[in-house]
Amino acid sequence: MSSKIDKKIVKYRVEKPEDRAAAEKAAAEAVQAKERREESNVVWMHEKVERPDVLIGSTYKIKTPVSDHAMYVTINDIILNEGTRHEQRRPFEIFINSKNLDHFQWIVALTRILSAVFRKGGDVTFLVDEMKAVFDPRGGYWQTGGKFMPSIIAELGYVVEKHLQTIGLLKKPEMEEERKKLIEEKKAEFEARNKQTDAFAKSHFPEGAQLCAKCSTAAVVLMDGCMTCLNCGDSKCG
Repeated sequence: MSSKIDKKIVKYRVEKPEDRAAAEKAAAEAVQAKERREESNVVWMHEKVERPDVLIGSTYKIKTPVSDHAMYVTINDIILNEGTRHEQRRPFEIFINSKNLDHFQWIVALTRILSAVFRKGGDVTFLVDEMKAVFDPRGGYWQTGGKFMPSIIAELGYVVEKHLQTIGLLKKPEMEEERKKLIEEKKAEFEARNKQTDAFAKSHFPEGAQLCAKCSTAAVVLMDGCMTCLNCGDSKCG
């Protein structure tokens, strides 16, 4: 392909393969330098990050059979590095509101401690396991559907876990399709073969199901000589 030159040629240079390679290398180094500058400006969560005037958050309602009043848990999040590829949503503070004054002292203490841990930064997901492992010495309670809750603190831990899953700090547990199909088949077979007295009303799992030690749900039944959970798939036979 030819092109017409209207102006007088005063200077020229022959482009060599090594010249093109050098230009590409220079362009790549410029991109890397730009990325390093962006990395140096990335804001990570720490206790000195100032609170913006407006935060986004979610409010969760907790109604337990051990109290006449519901609890409302609000978790507010801060968005770091908004508009960049390093954008991240992190929990910043938590508030718990209830009309039950019996819980006032530990609610205030818990919200301050949790908020301080959120603002400290780093991996805050450990709070979920710590809270879910708290047991009430007076005994826990059953939720509608047959899930056992060892304490109010543990239920708050489940709320924090749900929120962290929503904003992407925790992955939601997923079950393989094969296991889901197997559970549905076992559930249908068990319901058709057994008519036992239901120990937990309003449960959508088979009547007479036992408590699962893994997911704390009354969904464990004996199938093919093996205790199997119809909620999470846990089985004593592996």
